[in-house]
Amino acid sequence: MSNLPKREDAASPRSAAPDAARRTSRARTQTAGPRAQEHLLIAADELFYREGVRAVGVEAVVERAGVNKMSLYRQFSSKDDLVVAYLKRCDERFFERFEASIAKHPGDPRRQLVQYFEDLAQRASAPDYRGCPFVNVSTEFPDATHPARQSVTANKSKLVARLSELVRAANAANPAALADELALLIEGIYAASQTYGPGCGPILAAPRMAKLLIDAACGASGAVAATGKMPS
Repeated sequence: MSNLPKREDAASPRSAAPDAARRTSRARTQTAGPRAQEHLLIAADELFYREGVRAVGVEAVVERAGVNKMSLYRQFSSKDDLVVAYLKRCDERFFERFEASIAKHPGDPRRQLVQYFEDLAQRASAPDYRGCPFVNVSTEFPDATHPARQSVTANKSKLVARLSELVRAANAANPAALADELALLIEGIYAASQTYGPGCGPILAAPRMAKLLIDAACGASGAVAATGKMPS
């Protein structure tokens, strides 16, 4: 849970703080509208990812955000709505990172795919990496019809669709099969980061395994189509 100290209640006899401090506290709790929503989402992002959705109550999110509880329920009708909004931000960031990897090698889908695995392996080796937020949420919500689980499904489906586009561009003999294999390898990186630990051997092996899968599925002709050169 959060290690931040709890704010003093305005009615507490211990609240004989300077006027400036009391004004600052009131300003935080009265934050409204889009600004309050942003503060709440930042707080939820930090707490849900680090500690888990079930383990974090709305009180902890409110405290971290520096707003009052009413501000939360003005922006989100329930905790479930807050979780879905948190996952929406996670989805946006995920695909921003994915596309940033792809952009490093314009016009070369095979190299783009390998680059993504190199970047993901590096990210999954960070000491504070807590795995995929969508995988984490899926383990906490067993009901496949829950809105949070539907957000997970949407993210994973979108990823497979994007992988499918890239492997087709790389002239894979069986694009659907290769996209599924690469998706499985991505999930393996997420799991290994939490079981074996950041920077472990299985994570570091992933880019090489991805290249082997891609080369086997696309062959030499795929490399020629993608780069205009024979593979070295």
